[in-house]
Amino acid sequence: MLRIQRSANREVIFTLSGQMDEEPVVELETLINSEAPGRRVALNLRDVTMVNEYAIAFLERRETDGIALENCPPYIREWITRQRDGH
Repeated sequence: MLRIQRSANREVIFTLSGQMDEEPVVELETLINSEAPGRRVALNLRDVTMVNEYAIAFLERRETDGIALENCPPYIREWITRQRDGH
């Protein structure tokens, strides 16, 4: 289960906690896409405990699109890097 908490000032931050797999990623994508065009969006990953390949592909795409991944755990960062490198 993934908990998604939205906060906004000059940017929108979605704070995530729990496990990221396909179902909550689809929900998160809908939330991100509902933000105003041009609004800076960040994902705070500090409390993410588990991810799967679907979540990694999503995070890699979103980062490429300009969404900041804040407090990204090292294992997630390493997996994203391997995904980008094609390993």
